[in-house]
Amino acid sequence: MRAAVFREMSKPLAIETIADPTPGAHELVLKVKNCGICGSDLHMTEPTSVMPLALGSVMGHEFAGEVVGIGSALAGRFKEGDRVAGYPYICCGDASPCKNFAGGQAVCGKGISIGLGQSHGAYAEYVKIGGTGAYRLPESVSFREGAMVEPLAVGLHAVDMAKMPRGATVLVIGAGPVGLAVMLWAKFLGARHVIVSEKADVRKQMAAKFGATDAIDPNMPLTPQVEKIAGKGPDIIFECVGAPGLINMAMIDAPRGCRLVIAGVCQQPDTIMPLMGIVKELELQFVLGYRPADFDYVISMIATDRVDVSHMITDVVTLDALPGAFEALRKPSHQCKVMLEN
Repeated sequence: MRAAVFREMSKPLAIETIADPTPGAHELVLKVKNCGICGSDLHMTEPTSVMPLALGSVMGHEFAGEVVGIGSALAGRFKEGDRVAGYPYICCGDASPCKNFAGGQAVCGKGISIGLGQSHGAYAEYVKIGGTGAYRLPESVSFREGAMVEPLAVGLHAVDMAKMPRGATVLVIGAGPVGLAVMLWAKFLGARHVIVSEKADVRKQMAAKFGATDAIDPNMPLTPQVEKIAGKGPDIIFECVGAPGLINMAMIDAPRGCRLVIAGVCQQPDTIMPLMGIVKELELQFVLGYRPADFDYVISMIATDRVDVSHMITDVVTLDALPGAFEALRKPSHQCKVMLEN
């Protein structure tokens, strides 16, 4: 098969022909229809990353496709042509369904990730997934929407971990794909004010389509701007950028008793002032990924037209154009979610 392979730091991905994946007993092979580019992919290919990607890896963990290969233990449960969104983690196969997944855990303790250096991802014509990670797509959900399930699940999990009360005032720092997903679910699940701090005008315009009620200037103190809008400071601040210094900035800006949810992925050493958190009695909550139930919920909401994710997709590219689109995201202009389509 053809795939975009990571061969060298600070160099574009290389389109190469590599071996087709073959399914183990508890695995499936999908023909990739769509796969989104994630910011974490970009970070892992940069020299400053503390989690560098192994050379020769194929990335891509936001994907949907069509079943073309079925492991022996899954015969009768899937058929060729089934349309699925892929949970980017392959279980060990000791039990089916996976007991860890059934218990609500994010990953199987013995499993491996897809597209993050352990098992080849979906920047390719085909990808191998675990049978427990195949989420069927209703006919009303397109493959493009199916590839958006993973990033939307990230935002849903962040809002869930925030323990957000109805009527809350929420501040979201950053209007990239993660920030947009957080805004969508915060508004959907009952926030009264969803206020975004974002520099780029094009992203502020995008935020308005995903639930943001107001936008503020990131170059000015944040809480006074929120107070002017909502009559109070934020109950919850979501940090959705992942740049060094932003957690400490959010702690400085946060009002007393605020909850800070860290959804941005910073891969560099960072510094905070603990005293700031102590004197304000701040809550600091880090979040990782999502849970299997988040995938089910997101698919259901898309299928019933409760949420519309199409506005997030700004660019659709072929596999041959993927390396150039990937590099362009290092200094984005209009782009939000760039989507591979085979």
